Amino acid sequence: MKCKILFILFIIPSLFANDRAEYIRENYCKTEYRIPMRDGVKLFTAVYAPYDKSVRHPILLLRTPYSVNPYGADRYPSRLGPTAAFEKEGFIFVFQDVRGCMMSEGEFVNMRPHIDDKAAGEIDESSDTYDTIEWLLDNIEGHNGKVGMWGVSYPGFYCSAGMIDSHPALKAVSPQAPIADWFWDDMHHHGAFTLALSFGFFSNFGIPRDSLRTDFPPRFDFGTPDGYQFYLALGPLRNADERYFHGEIGFWNEIVEHPNYDDFWQSRNILPHLHNITAAVMTVGGLFDAEDLYGPLKTYRSVEEKNPKIFNTLVMGPWSHGAWIRDETDHLGDMKFGFNTSKWFQDRCLLNFFKRFLKDEAKDVEFPEALIFETGANRWRTFKQWPPKGLQQQSLYLRSGNAVSFDPPDSADSAFDEYISDPQHPAPYTKKIVTRWEKTYMTEDQRFAGQRPDVLTYISGELDDDLTLAG
Repeated sequence: MKCKILFILFIIPSLFANDRAEYIRENYCKTEYRIPMRDGVKLFTAVYAPYDKSVRHPILLLRTPYSVNPYGADRYPSRLGPTAAFEKEGFIFVFQDVRGCMMSEGEFVNMRPHIDDKAAGEIDESSDTYDTIEWLLDNIEGHNGKVGMWGVSYPGFYCSAGMIDSHPALKAVSPQAPIADWFWDDMHHHGAFTLALSFGFFSNFGIPRDSLRTDFPPRFDFGTPDGYQFYLALGPLRNADERYFHGEIGFWNEIVEHPNYDDFWQSRNILPHLHNITAAVMTVGGLFDAEDLYGPLKTYRSVEEKNPKIFNTLVMGPWSHGAWIRDETDHLGDMKFGFNTSKWFQDRCLLNFFKRFLKDEAKDVEFPEALIFETGANRWRTFKQWPPKGLQQQSLYLRSGNAVSFDPPDSADSAFDEYISDPQHPAPYTKKIVTRWEKTYMTEDQRFAGQRPDVLTYISGELDDDLTLAG
């Protein structure tokens, strides 16, 4: 009897992470600093500089409230750049705990309001960025005098804030899924309070520290896998503090106390302040980002309007929150795109953007004003302006018989639809059993909700021509 031996090879992602970590340790020297700001507060900063001194390298800065771990000059992370290609390319990677977070001194303020005209000694995230860059240029050896910034989500906000009144050495900034205004991003989606996201986030992130720390507190224990039931049993919002937070998470109480778009929220809107930007800007976002879809679109527009002479481009792909720096994104939920869209973006755009403006390379790569993925057709589209030229703004009207149409109803049409809203049985936003925010709900089949008596569904007639939605 003849036998064949079958070998099954399991490729474990962590092995590649280990290879990447080993490469970083072999090729980069880590040093930790406490950089003084103009008011004397010192910010913890980790610097990873290439051992290769044959050329001068640009600085790539990431400022974050989420920790620059691992801490300790002998401890190295498994990644430095957005992708492994950055580490092979050679940058001086700089990571900084923002003011009041983890190992940095000072007071942390959520979405710290920007101060346009600062008095002596006044600070904001723009001035902290400026002071950091100034110190790095004076104290870090082997740089080429050019600095770039990048960051996803909250670190994306610090990119936006950091490029205001740009330091002369700041040449390239990529705010990715940047928070722009928390009344429209994250905590409120176009004014609607996102309870699961807000509670899940601040139940951990909002716990104040009593001293410098290297780790976050343990995550909140919901005591059940069923978030729908948890929040239903919670009752009024005030119960969150009375039952669980006990006055410890101040920003949660401020959210509850400010349900409307008042000065509390308006002062945290970074968009009106995006002036005096001299760096090149590439804003990146996901079309299915359940946290920050508002932010990148509005950031691009504000930068374009206030700084018309700079390089400013927008990239919007078929991604959930931050998926463009992950490895495999050829699908999202049940939606299949036919190819790895994040790798295409990484190879075509991300590294080349920083190489062009920090290394004076990749000059042959063309960057359109906007690079937008067209779902359905599953292809990238380039545009010379955004929103596209010739775009027609149209209104959709609800009609009798659960219909929707581009044609307005007759002025005499007094039809209406009604339903009974029962607070004891609210409509869920996802069919999954989860406690924390479900990031992929935007691509879920939502027909499950349409079966409820308190959800109204309207359907158009058959279209005569293809219709492309954009903007």
